[in-house]
Amino acid sequence: MANDASTVFDLVILGGGSGGYAAALRAAQLGLDVALIEKNKLGGTCLHQGCIPTKALLHAGEIADQARESEQFGVRATFEGIDIAAVHKYKDDVISGLYKGLQSLVASRKVTYIEGEGRLSSPTSIDVNGQRIEGRHIVLATGSVPRSLPGLTIDGNRIISSDHALVLDRVPQSAIILGGGVIGVEFASAWKSFGTDVTIVEGLPHLVPVEDENSSKLLERAFRKRGIKFNLGTFFQGAEYTDNGVRVTLADGKTFEAEVLLVAIGRGPVSQNLGYEEQGVAMDRGYVLVDEYMRTNVPTISAVGDLVPTLQLAHVGFAEGILVAERVAGLKPVPIDYDGVPRVTYCHPEVASMGISEAKAKEVYGADKVVTLKYNLAGNGKSKILKTAGEVKLVQVRDGAVVGVHMVGDRMGEQVGEAQLIYNWEALPSEVAQLIHAHPTQSEALGEAHMALAGKPLHSHD
Repeated sequence: MANDASTVFDLVILGGGSGGYAAALRAAQLGLDVALIEKNKLGGTCLHQGCIPTKALLHAGEIADQARESEQFGVRATFEGIDIAAVHKYKDDVISGLYKGLQSLVASRKVTYIEGEGRLSSPTSIDVNGQRIEGRHIVLATGSVPRSLPGLTIDGNRIISSDHALVLDRVPQSAIILGGGVIGVEFASAWKSFGTDVTIVEGLPHLVPVEDENSSKLLERAFRKRGIKFNLGTFFQGAEYTDNGVRVTLADGKTFEAEVLLVAIGRGPVSQNLGYEEQGVAMDRGYVLVDEYMRTNVPTISAVGDLVPTLQLAHVGFAEGILVAERVAGLKPVPIDYDGVPRVTYCHPEVASMGISEAKAKEVYGADKVVTLKYNLAGNGKSKILKTAGEVKLVQVRDGAVVGVHMVGDRMGEQVGEAQLIYNWEALPSEVAQLIHAHPTQSEALGEAHMALAGKPLHSHD
């Protein structure tokens, strides 16, 4: 196989999703000669089948809810239904605009972009389109795909993945969603807003089980109020077609029937048949193993994004890609503190968090060293205006920094930036309490929570 380049690239990246293109852009910015290989579309899952399209659907659902509920704000509006073709056009227009912008950005940085299915052929080369692309360093960034369970076949008809759900040509009358994590509750929220009768099946004891338990309980309360049903604590056993849809059976014998079954149990790494194991790259259950600098056991190969066993978030992929680019360029980047990464579930209401949960804090510091405070949004003026309910919960090491911020309520995802600074700068409650937050805003709830934790509550009880 011929090498198509007269010179060897400094960096060859396999995969043009969040982690891959971030590595390419930063490396080019630092003066490296970069090749970026992608078999589908630049932008990967996040732009085309993940973050962006799902949030567009959720916003369309939010508009539908506002139309239905407008009279409580003194506005007379008529809700006539969902035009799903128009919803998809709106969603696709958002994607298209961002896609064109990203293509332009990659071209402007003079990254050599190669469209084709690549395969690792040596510790310093990728084979693609019948040519061998040589690089001094390789970055593996091949991402992830929706998972399923043994014996459960996702057929794209009645048993679907999130990829299928994003292009479904109708609003299902009823849906069972297998999995109560981020993907599951976001689709449950959007479909309920569109008018679907939704039931979530989650084998663990709570929805969004990786969040602080208080956040899970608040979301469950809100979903009950919205009429979103869920069955917790019993695992899936099987699924079969009925005359008109799908029947799901749980391990305890309980059954549910609906028009479609959305399998939303998470995403698995894309790593099979790509030459990774043949070139000696250490792996575990399909994931490529890396150290804190995203280095594999092969000195010339790094890996980033959903391919590695870190948080499957686009912004984590960005950070990992940037870290690799800077390390290869000779800078000294700081390893990522994954507890210091913001996490947002964009359902209605939103769930946002930073740092560690109360349970984890007690495990790390000891139960007697952990202090918590809950600030109810009922005391927040903007929340009253929005007619949203929820809480801001703070987890503090006694006489020390705030190590966890957990928020549930409308627009809480927009407050997570300040929460990120509070956690990552190891702020004391008294320091945050000195900051003046604009009134009335949702961010004020974060300030008031810290005021209360500092012993000087304003719009909350002692």
